[in-house]
Amino acid sequence: MPQSRTPHRIAVVAPSPVSMFNLAIPEMLFGKVEVAGQPGYEVVICAAEPGPVPTSGGLDLYVRHGLDVVREADTVLVAGTGEPYEPEARIVTAVREAAAAGKRIASLCTGAFQLAEAGLLHGRRATTYWAHADELRRRYPHVQLCGDVLYVQDGPYVTSSGYAAGIDLCLHVIRTDYGAAVANEVARRALVAPVRPGGQTQFTQTPLPPERGDACADTRGWAMRNLDKPLTLTDLARHAGVSVRTLTRRFHAESGVSPLQWLLHQRVERAKELLETTDLPMDQVAHACGLGTADSLRGHLVRRTGLTPSAYRAQFSRLGTGAAATTSSVA
Repeated sequence: MPQSRTPHRIAVVAPSPVSMFNLAIPEMLFGKVEVAGQPGYEVVICAAEPGPVPTSGGLDLYVRHGLDVVREADTVLVAGTGEPYEPEARIVTAVREAAAAGKRIASLCTGAFQLAEAGLLHGRRATTYWAHADELRRRYPHVQLCGDVLYVQDGPYVTSSGYAAGIDLCLHVIRTDYGAAVANEVARRALVAPVRPGGQTQFTQTPLPPERGDACADTRGWAMRNLDKPLTLTDLARHAGVSVRTLTRRFHAESGVSPLQWLLHQRVERAKELLETTDLPMDQVAHACGLGTADSLRGHLVRRTGLTPSAYRAQFSRLGTGAAATTSSVA
């Protein structure tokens, strides 16, 4: 019979008012890790004061354990809160002592404020939910804030952005402890995306505003059918039968962006679609979406997603999963 092993102990700290979603993520993912048929982790939720802990959703969550469990943990993970996200003195002290004892310290979302208050992030790279990045930067100017990534690890400290980025952080921890195969198996069992690179952006700037009119609809449709061509502002205005100035005004009124901003967005979206659904070489992808060269494609995609074309394809390819597109589909 295989020898029993002690699972890696994770103390999940619940500040007040805690995000219930943040608390659910570690339990869901770490609880699915098995190594040689045995649990890979033991997850214990704790709070500064055992008992009812308010949540950001307006409910009270009963937490049985106090911060004494932090001393017995191998990893300490601080969950995020709703506003106000003021650091709690007892939590700050507990994570500072845990760091001094050499434990790995992590945070989800605004849990980074607790780590920053403890001085753990001074001079280190870290992140938090993009909507609160400016506030963290204002309060803790010595933190090297990476405001538009999913998660960051700097030494023994790991911080994530908000909401589903906590899933990425937990999968990163699992991969670090037990390898990529185990982490991806956990992702498969939990029906979430496989391990994503932490440097991937939070994609906060990708969507365009909703369209508010159809005066330029025909021209937009024509442009979408001709993305492989080097369209100019004059080309768009000529198709619409108006001056460049009139087209720009109408386009902005309807789409919330300039014609060329809209066009670039559509080119990048087409490139992403081709990377997901075909195995076209990068120069052909660039040509098919009107971005010119593979270098141009790389520059635009990295700015929009934080991923190179090859990394994006490896992460999001739908080939072999029922996607019907082939290299001939864009011929």
